[in-house]
Amino acid sequence: MRARRPVSFFRSVRFRIAALTTLAVAVAATAALIGLRQAFYWTLLHEVDRVLLEDVAEVTLVINELSPEGLDAIADELTRKAAGHKQHRWFARLLAEDGDRVWRSSDAEGTPPAPAKADAVPRTVGDLRTLRAATPTNPLGIASVQVGSSMSLYNDDLELIDRLVAGAVAMILIVAPLCGYWLAGIATRDLEAMTAKASSLRPTQLNERLPYRGVDDEFDRLADTINHLLARIATFVDERRTFLADAAHELRTPIAAIRSSIEVALGGERSRESYRDLMEQVLDESESLEVLVNQVLLLSEANATVDRAEPERVLLDEVAAKAADMFAGVAESRGIRLECDIAPDIAVNGIRRHLHQVASNLLDNAIKYTPEGGRVQLTLSDADGVARLEVADNGVGVSPEDLPRLFERFFRADRARQRDDTRGSGLGLSICQSIVEAHGGEITCKSRAGEGTTLTVQLPLAVDS
Repeated sequence: MRARRPVSFFRSVRFRIAALTTLAVAVAATAALIGLRQAFYWTLLHEVDRVLLEDVAEVTLVINELSPEGLDAIADELTRKAAGHKQHRWFARLLAEDGDRVWRSSDAEGTPPAPAKADAVPRTVGDLRTLRAATPTNPLGIASVQVGSSMSLYNDDLELIDRLVAGAVAMILIVAPLCGYWLAGIATRDLEAMTAKASSLRPTQLNERLPYRGVDDEFDRLADTINHLLARIATFVDERRTFLADAAHELRTPIAAIRSSIEVALGGERSRESYRDLMEQVLDESESLEVLVNQVLLLSEANATVDRAEPERVLLDEVAAKAADMFAGVAESRGIRLECDIAPDIAVNGIRRHLHQVASNLLDNAIKYTPEGGRVQLTLSDADGVARLEVADNGVGVSPEDLPRLFERFFRADRARQRDDTRGSGLGLSICQSIVEAHGGEITCKSRAGEGTTLTVQLPLAVDS
């Protein structure tokens, strides 16, 4: 057995879960922080615009109230306001209809010119936020007002936010992998336990199962699936062991008979007739041995052959009719009436020779266990997408205690009801069941001792392409 190679750290499920968790957390957190930063920026900008609109309304009010006193009175009032907002570099311009300057505050020196339109729409120019709005008609010829302030203080706040966001992202990139790896270890702990348990399983310990925690999560469902697989494997292995043991037991009888006959022949001088009798016994046992070996091979290969071969469209009515023709002479020689009711054009997908084997085995069994003067009925019909092949007889039947075991390999029903010429291997019905199930069908049996037996095969009909 090849030693199990340790899983590379970077290929381990734990590492991949941790990496994906880190990536997801990092992307989500970074997007959230950037979104918060952008929301903060738009909030600040909205606040600046609101203040500028309030400033325009205030300047317009000053113009309306002080225009009778002259431009100097208005300039003094606006100069005081500019001095009160020195830290924001607040400035104002009073403009005529043609855009010429009527007056400006000292902080307006060196600032960009006023916007061309007095539409009261805030604009950013460099590090300044400004807007121009129209004013009511007044005797001083002031048609519009421009106000503005610096964004430097707000930009400083945004730079601080950017540094905090960068620091938070860096912290997330450090903490997320550690937490992710720790959480992934918790999540995969049960998987590691299952792996360790699975690696300890041996072909001689197929009764062992993976642990089931009872929480019905993905790991429990995986353990349940593997345990079902192990149960099927254990059943398969047990069946194979039983099959081999039974086959060896069945093969022992004809081999022992052949050896005994040969030992008798070699034990001393005998007449020609005696040697002929011994050779005939050897031949009979050899033929029985050949039949048994062929049936064992057919039984062991039935499923594999169907799986490997390409199924063909088989007319089951032709197969049934051919099998009936083959056994018509046997039935007549034994005084048994063989009746057929075969519906035409019933097709299934499968292997013709295997389906013929099924029909032949069923007819052979029915004729074997039907006394002289009895009747065997072969019926083929179809309904609800299923082909139904039925072989019924009024023979010896099967006892209720034997009926559940009828399809077991090498099982023979009560010998008290068998004729001397009905010796069989006990594999015929097992072969039928194996072939039918490999074709996706089902075989069932109804029987009453002394009244007869009915065996029914159901196969899915071929779908016309």
